[in-house]
Amino acid sequence: MNKTVKCAVVGAGWWGTTAHVPALLRHPKAELVCVHHRDAAIARNIATDFEIPFSASSLGEVLALDDLEAVVVSSAACMHYSQAKACLERGLHVLIEKPMTITVVEARELVELAERQGVQFLISAPFHYTAHAAEARRLIQSGTIGEIDLISVLYTNFTEGVLRGLPWDELFPEDAFESTHPPYLKPEQGTHSDPTVAGGGQIYNQISHVAACLAFLTGKDPVEVFARFDKSGAKVDVFDVLNAKLEGGTLVSIASTGATMSSVRTFENRIYGKDGMVFMEHWKGTLQYHTSQGEVKNYPVLPKDDIYPMYAPTENLVDTVLGDAPNGSPAKLGWSAMKMIEAACESAATGLNVVIH
Repeated sequence: MNKTVKCAVVGAGWWGTTAHVPALLRHPKAELVCVHHRDAAIARNIATDFEIPFSASSLGEVLALDDLEAVVVSSAACMHYSQAKACLERGLHVLIEKPMTITVVEARELVELAERQGVQFLISAPFHYTAHAAEARRLIQSGTIGEIDLISVLYTNFTEGVLRGLPWDELFPEDAFESTHPPYLKPEQGTHSDPTVAGGGQIYNQISHVAACLAFLTGKDPVEVFARFDKSGAKVDVFDVLNAKLEGGTLVSIASTGATMSSVRTFENRIYGKDGMVFMEHWKGTLQYHTSQGEVKNYPVLPKDDIYPMYAPTENLVDTVLGDAPNGSPAKLGWSAMKMIEAACESAATGLNVVIH
C-alpha cells in the first residue's frame, strides 16, 4: 500500500502559494488537505483554485482535522512561534519558514518541544538542498580542508522593495526568479517592512539564510557577534555588516544588503581551512575546492533550476515523515541562525560586541 502524508499549509500568502502549495501538490506521496489564510474568503479561493479539500481562517480549524500529519508554517514571522508551537503540541511534523522566530528563546523552545514530541521539525532553507552545499559541507565536516580559520560571506538579494514595503510591480527586476510570472497572491506590504511583524529587515529576512547556512556547512554555532546596521531611510535595516566567531574559534565576516542593483545578486562563501579552501557562489551555481598544494577542482555549474530549489524543503518534509529521506535542514539550524540574528540586533543597538551564552 502506498502511504501518503496528509498536510496543511498555514499562512498561505505570497510564498506559501508560490512554493509550498505547489510543492505539496506535485509530490506523489503528499496529500494537501487544507490551506489556511486569516482571511476566510481568500482561504476559500485558494482551496477552490488549487483544488484543496478544506480551507480555514483559524489555526484551530486546521488542528481539528482528522488524520492530519504535517504542517508548513508560512505566515508572517511574528506568527511563527505560536503557530508552530500549537502544531508541535498536537504531535504534527512541521516545516517552519525563515526567520524561524523573533527570539532565540522561542526558537530553542520549539526545537526542544519537537524533540520531546518525537516529530520531524525542519527550517525552510532551499540553499541547504543543492548538490554544491552538500559537497561543501562534506569537505568541511570531514576535515578535508582542515581546521577552519576564516569564512567570508557576501550576500545580496533583490529585497529592498519588500524591506521598504513597495507595491508588487516595484519589488523585483524582471530576471528575478520570484517574478518570472505574476504571483497567485502578492506579498502584503507590511509583512517585511514593519519591524513589529518581521522582527527586522535584512537581518531577519535574508541573513537568516546566511546564518543557517553557516551552521549547515560547519556544524558550529556562533559564540560572539559584532554588528552594524544602516536603515537607509527605511523602518528596518537594509545594509548589514557582521563580524562573528563560531565555536572552535572560526572568524566570520558577513556583508549583506537588499539594495543590490538589478544586474546581479550575490551569495559568495569563501571558506579558508588550514589544508584547503572552498569557494562557493550559490546564485551562480559554482563551487571550487583549492588544495594546500595549489590544485583547483572546479565542480560543474549547477543547472538554473537547481540553484535555488524552492520546492525542496517542502518535499523533504514529506519524505522525512515517511522515512524516505533524512531531515536535510533540521530546525536546529534555524535556532543557530536566531542566535546570530538576536546577537547582531543587540550589538547594532548597543555598539558592543555580544557574547552568546
